[in-house]
Order: sequence, then C-alpha cells, then structure tokens
Amino acid sequence: MHFGQLKRREFITLLGGAATAWPLAARAQYAGRLPTIGLLGGDASVWRSWTAVFVARLRELGWIEDRTVAIEYRWSEGRLERIAEVAAEFVRLKVDVILTNNISTPTMKQATPVIPIVFVLGNDPVGDGLVANLARPGGNITGVSTQQTETASKALGLLRDIVPRLGRVAILANTGNPSAVRQAHEVRAAASALGLESVALEIRRAEDIAPAFATLNVHTDALNIVQDALITANVARIMTFALTARLPTIFHSREFVSFGGLMSYGPSYPAQFHRAADLVDKILRGAKPGDIPVEQPTKFDLVINLITAKALGITIPSNVLALADEVIE
Repeated sequence: MHFGQLKRREFITLLGGAATAWPLAARAQYAGRLPTIGLLGGDASVWRSWTAVFVARLRELGWIEDRTVAIEYRWSEGRLERIAEVAAEFVRLKVDVILTNNISTPTMKQATPVIPIVFVLGNDPVGDGLVANLARPGGNITGVSTQQTETASKALGLLRDIVPRLGRVAILANTGNPSAVRQAHEVRAAASALGLESVALEIRRAEDIAPAFATLNVHTDALNIVQDALITANVARIMTFALTARLPTIFHSREFVSFGGLMSYGPSYPAQFHRAADLVDKILRGAKPGDIPVEQPTKFDLVINLITAKALGITIPSNVLALADEVIE
C-alpha cells in the first residue's frame, strides 16, 4: 500500500469520526444552514412573553435569532392532533433540537428517538415516563421541571388566607392529560390536609367547559385551575364563567392572573424559559441531553390581582400582600 493511499484513508477515517463528534451547531452550519430549534408551544398569545425570555437568553449565550440560529415556531392551541402534525414536521425539517411542553413531549419522543428534546413546564417528568431520573435523564430528553406537586399545599394555604370562610374548592383540570390529572389529585390531597372539601370539574375539550361549570350547583368558595395547553387556549372563556359565578380563582402562573384570576403561586415561568435556553445551548454545543440533569425551579412567585379582589369584594390581608412578588392594581 502506498504511503499516499494510507494517508488518504486515515484522513477519510478521521473526517468520519470528527463528524460524529462535532457539536450539532457546527454540523448544521457545515451543511449550509443555521442550527435550527423547533419550538412547539400551546397558545401563542401566552407563550410569546416566555419565548421572548428564551430568545433573549440565547442571545446572551451567543445565539442570535436568524443570524447564528433559526427558530421554527409552531403552536398547538390546545389541539392534541396538532402536536403529532408538528412532531412529524420537525422530523422532516431535521431540526437540531426541539423545545416544547410536557404534554407534547411524549408525542415528540415517539416521533424521534434521535433529535434532542428539551421540555419546559414539565410537572412530573419521571412520573410521565419522559426521563429515567432527574439526575441522569437518559435517552434524547432533558428539560426544566415545574415541580407543581410540591407547591399545591402552599398555594391553597395562601388562598385560604385570602378568601374568608374558605370551605369548598372546585378543581378544574383536563382529564385527557395524565400530568394534569396527577396535579389535580395532588391539589385534592392538599385540600383534604387543610380541612377543605373539593370537587372535580373535568374537561377534555373546549366544549366541556360550559357543562362543567353548570355542575357547580352546590356552594363553592373558590376555583383552582390546573393549567395545561387546553386550559391555556380557553382561559378567556374559563374566566368569563368563573367571574360570572363570582368565584375567586387560583392559578400557578402569573400570566393567567392578568386574565382576571385572583392569584397565582408557583414557579416563575420566565425563569423556567431562561433555564431552558441554557440547556438548549449545551445541546447545540455538543452535549447529550440524556447526560444533562433535569432542572428544578428555584424561583417561586406569588401574584395577586387587586382589581379582581375588589370586584369580588375580597380584602387581601396585609400580611399576604407583603409576601406578594407582584400586585396587579
């Protein structure tokens, strides 16, 4: 064998090995396109404020949208069939990483065992079967957990401090979403531990909302809303029914309080998207998602809507107001 042939063969072998070791971003740019993030959110009007934080953090990390990275935005608007359509589209587009929420992640996982997936707003990623464990997720998935089950008791405790003579709480949840069902069970357990009665309002589609509220024929003092894509897409309708029934409402995210909710307590969603950008950055630079620990929330926000409180004739105690991270008035 000639020396030149040996060198050429070694070079080709080296090149092939390098292709598997290059960061995703480098391979994408070498192929003549920007590294691409496929982003599937629920309701665009709600998600835009969160994705703005995501994009801003990416910029700080050196990823400038439409210059050094491309983002393909898609929205499910609460329609489960839309998730499968987008999953197939992202696979066809050969995006380099997918960012989505917990309800969409199983469908994305089924569509591709290869493309890295980062979930954000994931309540119970281990319980949902998305990852093996939080420290070493394994597979092609990692993300940011909202850890909702651990905040249900604190949220209801705050609601009890706000609503005089709180005795019975209705819990609105999408029973077609296993994660939402688990959250609703956790809220019911927290209510029981606090000596509160609870009643389930179960929905699976937008058409179920009005009949669900019609079942509230027994005195109810407040409404705890378990958020997911279906709830998000129909939050204006839900709040119309709740306010008409003069029901104080509790969410776990600030964005929904602006629709007329009384209060929210839970992880800061902007902070979640900020952390998600860090995970996406690591993946674009070559890290394997299965080796990246799932992030857990470190910042929790209490938001109170004084406009809604006044409309409902509720006076917020000064000690609760002092705890609030934000007051809408």
